[in-house]
Amino acid sequence: MTKMTPHVALNGVSKYFAGIRALENVDFACNRGTVHAILGENGAGKSTLIKIMAGVLEPSSGEMRLDGTKVEFLSPSQATAAGIVCIFQELSLIPDLTVADNIMIERPPRRFGLIDRRAQRARAEELLARIRCEDVDPDGLVRDLSLSRRQMVEIAKAIGKKPSVLILDEATSALTSRDVQTVYDLLGDLKKENVASLFISHRMHEVDALCDTLSVFRNGMHIETFAKGERTEKEIVRLMIGRDVEAQFPPKPPRKETKPLLEVKNLEWENRLKGIDLNIGEGEILGLGGLDGQGQKELLLALFGVLRGVTGEVKFGGKPGLPGSPAAAKKAETRVALIPEDRKTEGLMLSMPIADNLLAASFADISTGPFIDPQKARTAIKRGIETLQIKSGSTSDAVSTLSGGNQQKVVIAKWLLVSPSVILMNDPTRGIDVGTKQEIYRLMRQLADDGKAILFYSSDYAELIGCSDRVSVLYDGRVVRELEGDDINEESIVSASLNIGERAA
Repeated sequence: MTKMTPHVALNGVSKYFAGIRALENVDFACNRGTVHAILGENGAGKSTLIKIMAGVLEPSSGEMRLDGTKVEFLSPSQATAAGIVCIFQELSLIPDLTVADNIMIERPPRRFGLIDRRAQRARAEELLARIRCEDVDPDGLVRDLSLSRRQMVEIAKAIGKKPSVLILDEATSALTSRDVQTVYDLLGDLKKENVASLFISHRMHEVDALCDTLSVFRNGMHIETFAKGERTEKEIVRLMIGRDVEAQFPPKPPRKETKPLLEVKNLEWENRLKGIDLNIGEGEILGLGGLDGQGQKELLLALFGVLRGVTGEVKFGGKPGLPGSPAAAKKAETRVALIPEDRKTEGLMLSMPIADNLLAASFADISTGPFIDPQKARTAIKRGIETLQIKSGSTSDAVSTLSGGNQQKVVIAKWLLVSPSVILMNDPTRGIDVGTKQEIYRLMRQLADDGKAILFYSSDYAELIGCSDRVSVLYDGRVVRELEGDDINEESIVSASLNIGERAA
């Protein structure tokens, strides 16, 4: 029987950055008509692998073949022309252009040498309809879209290039549950169309639902490739981290009444928040449950002073007053920190050094008069790196050079340097690997043990169950049920999220 030639094959590929290994002698192959998962912790080499395939990086050694023919891509446009299209974690959309302009930006239809706007809009509508985003206006600006809708526009843009290889790098991590299902259906259609899809995700249930073949990477090396079902989830995690997986969530201490650090009564904002009541005690983790878009994000932004026109009563440490701005929120009177939803656009300055990002929220604490105290700055940077165990080279390197997990650690470390009493977290483990997730879970519990109050939203029910001392479930901008103890389980969270069953009093 003749062995099938892989559609894409990498042979002996290595990549080094300033002598540091990112990939080491990697052999990898994928076939048409399959969905192939690439698994590994952040920093395992996954991003370097796909950037080489997509023409963003050149390998230090080794070769790449497409249908058996050696290829060398010197730019992403060359890879795209050969049929390899990548949807990166960092969105490539231009916020101040329209949706249609973004989707067709590389090859807009032309008439008499000018862009044919009617044809461009029609093509954009066709691609948006394919991914069930008919509600997105092709003439609307990208900056006005939610993060989930921006991600779907990025997917429409990629599909419009008619790929033979589609690479999705955490493409579902920012999506609503409805959009995730749309991506599932799309990958099924592409599989029937004989497209090879490479799927990077830290959500094992997605990998199990979608993928035919799985490849595990660790420390820049290809560890193993196997068919779905040949390895248990525990075995896969062991391959990824090189050791037996520990208990995923740290134990919760017995719950006891403590003085409230955050009290919220009848909080309202436009038609998104409709009389929110909640409180968090010293040393407590309160989870926010509910389906996507029920007011969780707006609640966190309101408490951090981002939104205007918020009404209701808020107390921090017994002192009344809603912060009027993020700058006011972090001051000594309130000491509030927010870990935002999207670290790339809301949490980091990607082109700036790691050190500057770490210090961005605490310049007032490390300055003497108008000048930064170099010794205080060095001490703060060292403390941030050690507390979060951030893996980096020089702190003068751009923060964009770090893996996704280490970027998220920088965001968290930045805010811990202001010594907050109340910490707001919006999906803090989105798009990071299992090992880093466990580090963040342990950190959250340690912060609570140190007396902090944590309010966090997660789209992962397992996180809410494993981390929270209590869970407040939101529906249509209201808290419809509060869960604690044995009631913090998936059935109760789902029922409350759909506003069925027992209601809050």
